[in-house]
Amino acid sequence: MSLFSAFATDVAIDLGTANTCIFARGRGIVLNEPSIVAFNIAKGSIEAVGAEAHEMLGRTPANIKPVRPMKDGVIADFDAAEKMLMYFVRKVQGNSPLRRPRIVIGVPPEITQVERRAVKDSGYRVKASEVHLVDEPMAAAIGSGLPVTEAAGNMIIDIGGGTTDIAVISLAGTVYGRSLRVAGNALDEAIISYMRRAHNLLIGERTAEQIKFELGSAAALDQPLTMEVKGRHLVEGVPRTLKISDGDIREALSEPVRLIVQAVRDALERVPPELSADIFDRGVVLTGGGALLRNLDKRLRDETGLPVLVAENPLTSVVLGAGRMLTDLALLRKVALD
Repeated sequence: MSLFSAFATDVAIDLGTANTCIFARGRGIVLNEPSIVAFNIAKGSIEAVGAEAHEMLGRTPANIKPVRPMKDGVIADFDAAEKMLMYFVRKVQGNSPLRRPRIVIGVPPEITQVERRAVKDSGYRVKASEVHLVDEPMAAAIGSGLPVTEAAGNMIIDIGGGTTDIAVISLAGTVYGRSLRVAGNALDEAIISYMRRAHNLLIGERTAEQIKFELGSAAALDQPLTMEVKGRHLVEGVPRTLKISDGDIREALSEPVRLIVQAVRDALERVPPELSADIFDRGVVLTGGGALLRNLDKRLRDETGLPVLVAENPLTSVVLGAGRMLTDLALLRKVALD
């Protein structure tokens, strides 16, 4: 091993709307934190990044502004995205000038050329020796163990924070790809809207996320679930606690879930016949944080008549797939966007 390689640790990054994951070669997943930067407007400096910034949501004074650099699967704030990426990579790598890692970054399918260049530039600013970009659905398929290089259709549905990416992959290429801007964040917003409309209760982003995890489902559950929710009553203007059920939240999520199901049906109608037969035999793989929504696999099975499987590690499929490319350079050359 050379002195250079001893100090460099190649990394793979999933730059997600909700969370950023980093995989280091030889070490596995070394970071998984919310994609948030808290800026101190008065000082013009960064107050916190990642988990620390997420804790501040809904609790910041006027001079602290939490920013999500990614919105709807694309970069909404270049400056914040770059600062976040640099912070995370340095947290994993340290500041040694001898560290010149190779970086593989998973990016949304609908990213523009300008955004691609911005992401690559950010990678080079953290002193990377090489920066390679790969489509997130392709990385998710590889991370889920799908045989993407074979001459057969593999369908993956990656439900992230900002987008639901639906792709059919064959021979290391995307035969069909679609990005729907309805995903985890849209589910949270639907819960906030429902609580306001049905119960006159104003809740925050973090509370909505907690409700989604504890009660969210796409089809009826065998065992009913309930939880207490705290918020501010819109009419009375004071804090209130309310008991809600999984049925309430299923109603709240009905429209975004319907849109995701419809997008999957549309995709199946547009796939070439030979690949449709492969998908019928192999089934559909669900990945991303949205794959954890209870009974979503059952709902998709009922609606499409196809086998639907949830990936073994749905939250980390993209970064695991990108990480595999760090050691399989032949595969990286086949699937890299550059």
